[in-house]
Amino acid sequence: MLTIESLNQYYGGSHILRNVSMTVPPAKLTVLLGRNGVGKTTLLRCLMGVVPTKSGSIAWRDQPLTKLPTYARVAQGLAYVPQGRDIFPRLTVEENLLVGAASRKAPSGVPDHIYRLFPVLKDMKSRRGGDLSGGQQQQLAIGRALMSEPQLLILDEPTEGIQPSIIQDIGRTLRQLVEEMQMTVLLVEQYYDFAKAIADRYWVMSRGEIVAGGEGANMDADGVRALIAV
Repeated sequence: MLTIESLNQYYGGSHILRNVSMTVPPAKLTVLLGRNGVGKTTLLRCLMGVVPTKSGSIAWRDQPLTKLPTYARVAQGLAYVPQGRDIFPRLTVEENLLVGAASRKAPSGVPDHIYRLFPVLKDMKSRRGGDLSGGQQQQLAIGRALMSEPQLLILDEPTEGIQPSIIQDIGRTLRQLVEEMQMTVLLVEQYYDFAKAIADRYWVMSRGEIVAGGEGANMDADGVRALIAV
């Protein structure tokens, strides 16, 4: 389980994360929802050690992460798909994927299961990442994260700017990772219908605070759509 307790973060004089406490159960897909600018991306960056935390604690499977550098968190089994994908445009698809295996000892190539999850990547493995469509780049970014063989996959708005058919493919793949590979997934999302369709658990953030949480099946009954409406 991922456990976050009383997490605080500031940018300059702005209090961005305000005593954030939440849990992410193992082998489940947990969605974190909220409007733009409420602190969701900052929270993910804190989880990965990209930005430091002012106070509070982060633990994964009872191992404290708060003081660890990013590479050590990856070694503990965390992987991160950032907003905007951040693939390497001049590297080929295969080279981008192999970059994701840098934390592993002597990777021998791209495992077959990556190409089974994302067949388009196999078809385009010699094409440069910058020549792929937005949806294909998103699949590449997820595949690259999976190359580190993570136990916890963290994704920041993977549906942003993606065509509906690819969004459905991504949703099916995330459920497959949870149900067949027992992976734990934490997904930041604004697209309510997509989140509701795949979530086991949910949390809602507003103004840097967690304001609601519950079972994914209860999102409609709990009025979550109204909480994230602009």
